[in-house]
Amino acid sequence: MIHESQAPGELQALLDAAVDAIIMIDHRGTIQTLNRAAESLFGYRSAEAVGRNVSLFMPPEVAAAHDGHIARYLATGDAHVIGRGREVDAMRRDGSLFPAHLSVGLVPGTQPPRFVGFIHDLTQRREFEEDSRRSQARLAQVARFAAMGEMAAGIAHELNQPLSAIATYAQACDRMLDRPAPDLPEIHAALKQVSAQALRAGEIIRRLRHLVSNRETERVSSDVNEVVQELATLAGIDARHNDVTLAFELAPDAGVVSIDRVQVQQVLLNLVRNAIEALEGLPGERRTLTIGTRRLADQEVELYVRDRGPGVQPEVAERMFDPFYTTKRSGTGLGLAISRTIARAHRGTLGHRPGPSSGAEFFLRLPTLEKNPTQ
Repeated sequence: MIHESQAPGELQALLDAAVDAIIMIDHRGTIQTLNRAAESLFGYRSAEAVGRNVSLFMPPEVAAAHDGHIARYLATGDAHVIGRGREVDAMRRDGSLFPAHLSVGLVPGTQPPRFVGFIHDLTQRREFEEDSRRSQARLAQVARFAAMGEMAAGIAHELNQPLSAIATYAQACDRMLDRPAPDLPEIHAALKQVSAQALRAGEIIRRLRHLVSNRETERVSSDVNEVVQELATLAGIDARHNDVTLAFELAPDAGVVSIDRVQVQQVLLNLVRNAIEALEGLPGERRTLTIGTRRLADQEVELYVRDRGPGVQPEVAERMFDPFYTTKRSGTGLGLAISRTIARAHRGTLGHRPGPSSGAEFFLRLPTLEKNPTQ
């Protein structure tokens, strides 16, 4: 704590020993002293800054309102900043801005009051956070491509069907046009089938490109059930190719969430892939998986993937969310680890529990944007 009774030299020595920038101002916002860290951070020598308004260190739009904040505090005692930390933009001598954490305190025993501000440069932390975000995005991209690679055979088979149908109908049209009296209604019907099959193939490719696209994270308000239904095409392809029955249990009141749709769909697709692999070698009646949504209390919604496989062994359950841990012969070990990271980035949770009768149930819980109407 800074006291009036401390000698000026002793006070300055204490200030200069601090790693963060410290600036003391009077009730008019005039700078009275600053430490060496503040000189280094802002690019002003003490002699240049003392006696000037502290708005010297603020961007113009903030500086214009600063004196009014001090005047309001002196008149009302209502403290908006004092005693509370907050993140702000600060300005160096060369006009460049940098992110900073500012905390302001009242110097005790001073009248008129004086204030002391502590400024911590957040530039490195922001750069680290941005690097971490980019690394996470790259890993997520790798995980998406890995999932698509595992689904490649099913996707190729699914695309081959409409392409083969297009070729068949086109050849039929060619034969009918060679007739002396072509049946135009029949040709017209065949061309409609060509168009429909082309749209079917295009929709598969569109959804595939959307899921593997390398793009900036984008949070939008989304109906939970619509997010699941958008994934139905790709999930259905994978299920059919592996002779698995896919069912949906979508609660009508599931709700709306603020999410990156592609990232959340990636989580669900990872869970679907794991469930399909868990069903390998089981008899037909057990080769079923369910994607569902249910509304929870406390403004949460749960998206789940349930299978009727052998379940998760305890030794696997302890490590299955660890990066690079996998029980697959050719797995990357990234799917569940990335999925949990995505869940946490959305202020949600990813977890596992035994299925109601057998198998496993993985769930993703997310905060909703509105209260449960039944509450």
